Amino acid sequence: MHQFSTNIEPNIIDDEILQRAIEEKCPEDLGDIARRESTNFKVVTELQLSFKSILQIDNLWPLENLTKLQLDNNVIEKIEGLQSLVHLVWLDLSFNNIEVIEGLDTLVKLQDLSLYSNRISKIEHMDTLQELQIFSIGRNNLTVLEDVVYLRRLKSLRTLNLSGNPFCREEHYMLFVVAHLPSLVYLDFKLVRGSTVRFLHSLIGKSGNSILHSLCFVALGAGSLQKSGSQKHTTAFVEYLNGSLLFDSLYAEDREAAKLACLPGVEDLLQAYPSWFVSVSGNLYNYGLEEYEKREAEVSKFYKRLHEILAINQQESKRIISDFESRNQRRLDELYRDGSGDVADSKRAQGKEDIHQLGEALMTLEALVSNDLEDLLQDFKRSIDVIASTFTENIQVIYPFHSIQFRDLENEHHEKVMKIVIATLKKLDEDVFEENFPEDIRRLLVDKNTIVSAINMSHSIRLRKIDKRESDMLCNIYQW
Repeated sequence: MHQFSTNIEPNIIDDEILQRAIEEKCPEDLGDIARRESTNFKVVTELQLSFKSILQIDNLWPLENLTKLQLDNNVIEKIEGLQSLVHLVWLDLSFNNIEVIEGLDTLVKLQDLSLYSNRISKIEHMDTLQELQIFSIGRNNLTVLEDVVYLRRLKSLRTLNLSGNPFCREEHYMLFVVAHLPSLVYLDFKLVRGSTVRFLHSLIGKSGNSILHSLCFVALGAGSLQKSGSQKHTTAFVEYLNGSLLFDSLYAEDREAAKLACLPGVEDLLQAYPSWFVSVSGNLYNYGLEEYEKREAEVSKFYKRLHEILAINQQESKRIISDFESRNQRRLDELYRDGSGDVADSKRAQGKEDIHQLGEALMTLEALVSNDLEDLLQDFKRSIDVIASTFTENIQVIYPFHSIQFRDLENEHHEKVMKIVIATLKKLDEDVFEENFPEDIRRLLVDKNTIVSAINMSHSIRLRKIDKRESDMLCNIYQW
């Protein structure tokens, strides 16, 4: 089995598992009350049943008001027993042994669904999920790229993860998905860029592949891939900073972090940490948009002044040429009326002098416009240098904002988690914990050096991702 270990007995969700999971969600001072009194299942809105070795979903019908359900990292083989949970908004079935998408018909309010790391080979039976915005089905057995077209019926879908499936290795995988799902904002944790559409356009006429032709026309006919939103974020260099996407990417596929959530105190940290991180991320997002508006205003001012200079030059040039043409026409009229040789010689001399003066006047205008443009360019360069350098310094010095840094938050969180783990190891050595202490946590904590090394490795990976986000922003402003 995908998640099954021979020394772990698979479970079915029963009253005891439910009661224990609900008690774990209770505040400490309410724990005893929850144990002494029967729980009113109707007031429960969130339930976490991760790492419980659950094989079969059952007995959830009393939880009719549930909005969030975590069933990840179990050994579930079939999606079932969820029919009564009609208020579910968030469902996590990742890291199980599911082979078929089914049993979701009544979950019409579902907005976020994760089936990551299962055994699914076909996208199907999701027609009723019209509110679904986020769908993760990466690391499954999807081999037929055309099956992605099924998701076109999900009109609210904006974020999709397909990474790790066999069809992702196909040459035009990304182009095909973007073309057929034009409303996507994020694909495989990356922002869908408008340049993708332009590239699709460039393929027309260069390939005889009928699929390429069809996907090009689909994409181009579908619009601009959220230009007003996602493209602006990209141009402002703040993609991935609006909302929790950057934070989510730090913990993507970090299974040790999810396991540690079972330790007393870690869950509270994991609930507080994202809100701080997302808040700081939002500050940087807003700052980036403000700086983007400044850059846009400066560029707009430059082009406005450029057009003014060229328009004035063109207007003055036309006036000088028009005056010349008028004088020349009068000379020709005079020659026509009086064709004597003396008059002709005189008018010819005047004409030569007039042409010389016209050349001088136009060359003078050329020199003036050249000087004006040189001054404009120098002023523009100075203004842009100030804006770009200020943005760069602020990103480097106060990344992301208000002296609270992503790195500070990550380091503080890492230190707190490490303290809890060390304290837990000490209690395990003293055999303080009860026998029902989760077996997967016991295995994780079996060796101090191993767990400390694993936590430090996860911490280092998250810091590298934070550093890369900063580096991307700096590279983008330099390139701009």
